[in-house]
This record gives sequence, C-alpha cells and structure tokens, in this order.
Amino acid sequence: MAPDPADDARRRRAARRRLPGILALFLGALAALAVLCLHFPAPLTTPALRAVYPMPLVRAAVAAGIAAALALGALAVLADAGRRAGLAGLALGIAAQLAGGAAVEVATPVPPSRHLGLDWFTLDLLLLVLVFVPLERAFAARPGQPVFRRGWRTDLAHFFASHLLVQATSLLTVAPALLLFRAVPLSPLAGVQDAVAALPLALQVPLAILVADLAGYAAHRAFHAVPLLWRFHAIHHSSEALDWLAGSRLHLVDAVATRAVVFVPLFALGFERAALTAYLVLVSAQATWIHANLRGAPRWLEALVATPRFHHWHHAAEREARDRNFAVHLPVVDRLFGTHHLPPGRWPARYGVDGDDVPPGWLAQLVWPLRRRGA
Repeated sequence: MAPDPADDARRRRAARRRLPGILALFLGALAALAVLCLHFPAPLTTPALRAVYPMPLVRAAVAAGIAAALALGALAVLADAGRRAGLAGLALGIAAQLAGGAAVEVATPVPPSRHLGLDWFTLDLLLLVLVFVPLERAFAARPGQPVFRRGWRTDLAHFFASHLLVQATSLLTVAPALLLFRAVPLSPLAGVQDAVAALPLALQVPLAILVADLAGYAAHRAFHAVPLLWRFHAIHHSSEALDWLAGSRLHLVDAVATRAVVFVPLFALGFERAALTAYLVLVSAQATWIHANLRGAPRWLEALVATPRFHHWHHAAEREARDRNFAVHLPVVDRLFGTHHLPPGRWPARYGVDGDDVPPGWLAQLVWPLRRRGA
C-alpha cells in the first residue's frame, strides 16, 4: 500500500498538538520503569549492565525524567495538548515519585537470579529515541512521514517483547552451536580456530562480520524461498513505513532461527569473546540504521556497507526488488550471489507485502504464521 500523504499530514498535525502529552507519557513511563528497576534489581535488571552503571548519573536522569513528566503532564492537561496522554504521564510521574523516585536505595551486592532485562529495554529505547528521532526529522528520506506513523504501536510492542525475552532468545540462539559442539567432533577445525584466535582483534571483527553476513544471507534467503518460513518472515515485511522502530517488527521464530544460524560458524571458527561482543553491538546498531527513515549515504559508502537505501529496496513492494538485498552488512555478498539491486538515486515508492494479509497487532502477528491457510 502506498503512503497516504493526507493521512500522514493528519498524523503530523495531531502529533504536534499532542506533543506535550506524548512527551509526558514517554518520560513518565521510562521513569516508572527505572524506579521499578531500583526496587527490584535482581529479577528486572541485567547483571552485566549493573556492574557498569554510573549510579549518580542514573539517579539524576530518573529525577529529571520524573520532573519533566510532571511539568509536561500538567502543561498538557491545562493547555489541552494531548490531555489523555498528559494525564497518564502525570500519573506515572506521581507514582514513580511516591514509590521513592531516584532516592530508592539498592542493597548490594545484588543476588544472582533470572532476570527480565527491563533496564536494557528502558535504556535502549531512550537512547534510540534521542538519537534517531532527531536524525529522521533532520535528514528524512520521506520528509512527510510522521514519527507516529501507521503501525508504530505494533512495532513498539515487538521492541518491548524482544527486549524482555532477551534471556530466552539468547539461550535459543546459542543452543544449536552448543549442541553441534557436543554432537560433532570439530578437531578438523582446530587449526582454523588457532589461526583465528591468533589474529588481532582489529582483524577478527571484520572477519566475524563477513562470516556472519554469509551465514545470515543463507538464512535470510531461505526465509524468502521456503513458504513455511516466509509465513514468519512476512511479519517483518508487513511494515508499510520504515523507520528506526520498524526493524523491531520480527517474529520470534524468525529472529531466533536466523541468529542461531549466524552463531554456529562464529562459534565453530573460534572467534574471541571480544570480537563476538563487538559484532553483536555492530549488528544491533546497523539493523536499526538500515531501517531508518534517513536519506541516502554517499555512493562510495553504499558500495561498501548496507545503508538505509540498500535495505529499503529489500522491503520494497515493487516487483523489480523482489528477493533482493539480503545482506545486513556487506552489499558485496549480494553482488557475489546475483541478488544486488540499488537503482541510482531512486527509493522505493511503497513498502509492505502483497498477497499475504498480515494482521496488525503484536499478538495477532505472533500467532498468524501458525494458523492454517484460510483459517
């Protein structure tokens, strides 16, 4: 479906009117989640992050968030600038402050336990909004596309679910590699592993990116070619507008299977933990960037790395772009296999899936691939 300029204009006008209320709700929600994390660090927060948090800065940010939510919420109510959202933000800010606010003491050391990663969801959402929303306003590929475009609530729900299920999905992701190590003797790879481990980190990271992109290309292409797998991947392609949040629309089966395929060669080849960590940080950042509503990069950069325009053509509804641009990092992989498509200076006219009636809403999209055709 092509974007509707009139609908986009209406959404922009409504968002501008409701901006104080929207900001109050956003900041109030983040502040309330942060206070929850302070109260219950063991089940809610990530141990690796707890060890590096600058707590004075964290507490200052929580206090500022509560104060801003209260001020903006009051403004929204008094000026009727998104009154319902403002009331919700005001209520969340008051609740966060009554629950102790930034002054909540954390008993240390925090005992080890299973955790949800609510702190990672809160921090990541805040940072991405602060970085990408201003960039998309200043350098938009589609200037008329509003921040609160059609489907943003569904994508936010996907973002929330994927962050809170990070423990489960991480376990499922590495399980195939661990099972492979136990079931198959890998002694023939010992020499390769030693050679990889001997490389400096500056060479291991780009090599890991290449290996991961080749494996990811194979998995990605399979999700397009096999009808059963496409049912899961169609969820990702159902977005009719792309921005920094759209990349989060990913069925859990799709996400876990693709990442598991990528991890097998990375584990088997013996990359150091530091190289794997660097790769994970990079793939997270680049996956957000290539979906963003950001206009084209220089041609020399488009030849070297996957950019928003490169990946937007992968999501295009035009027939010319069908089954093209599978790589996440390196366009040379698509050139190697004959699936590269990047018309000079052009962007897709529309996005989405033709022929598959993917429903809106996170829960509906979670169960839709499991339903029988015609059900």
